[in-house]
Amino acid sequence: MNPIAVRRRLLAEFTGTALLVTAVVGSGIMATTLSPDDVGLQLLQNSIATAFALGTLILTFGPVSGAHFNPVVSAADWFLGRRTGSGLSGTDLAAYTLAQTLGAIAGSVLANLMFDLAPVTFSDRDRSAGHLWLGEVVATAGLVLLIFALARSGRAAVAPAAVGAYIGAAYWFTSSTSFANPAVTVGRAFTDTFAGIAPASVPGFVIAQFAGLLIGAGLLLALYPGAGRSADHVVVEARTRPSSEGSTP
Repeated sequence: MNPIAVRRRLLAEFTGTALLVTAVVGSGIMATTLSPDDVGLQLLQNSIATAFALGTLILTFGPVSGAHFNPVVSAADWFLGRRTGSGLSGTDLAAYTLAQTLGAIAGSVLANLMFDLAPVTFSDRDRSAGHLWLGEVVATAGLVLLIFALARSGRAAVAPAAVGAYIGAAYWFTSSTSFANPAVTVGRAFTDTFAGIAPASVPGFVIAQFAGLLIGAGLLLALYPGAGRSADHVVVEARTRPSSEGSTP
């Protein structure tokens, strides 16, 4: 179990998720401003900024909360850790999910304000289609498999680079541009910009993401049967460091 106080972990999850969505939405707005006639270039700019931001945010907040920033990752951590007594508790899972979702909404509001838009502008970008939902299943399953495979094989230290790289790549190889995150999906409904999603499209994406969670967890258990024993090391292991000054973690 993570020994760091719950309030600190929740603050890390809220702040990290908020900054992640700020990066996603803000870079999307900047991309459409700088390259108004080239959608491909807009997506490139958006994906690069998101990948770099995600990696740095995991480095920043990972030692505090694990830097999940994603209810799917937190749910997988809870589920896989049940058999070994590791990972998040049910109460922690609920608290993480709430903090992540509120953080994602705050991130959209912050991005809107930075670019002189109304704080909340609900998106009208429809993303309701079967092929997009399939893209979310693939993106989410791959993300879960990647994160927990790294933890199980003792390579959690490379998660910032690996997760950032995966999400950046999945922008391009999935039809949905890889939201892969229920909290971020909800947050992106609060901005009518390049990265937005219509509120009516949110439920379909969230359902697909949890379907991806089940598939990813199933593949993980088939490939790494002892994955649950590493649930305390997701995404980045939180380590306590002894101090001669008697400081607390």
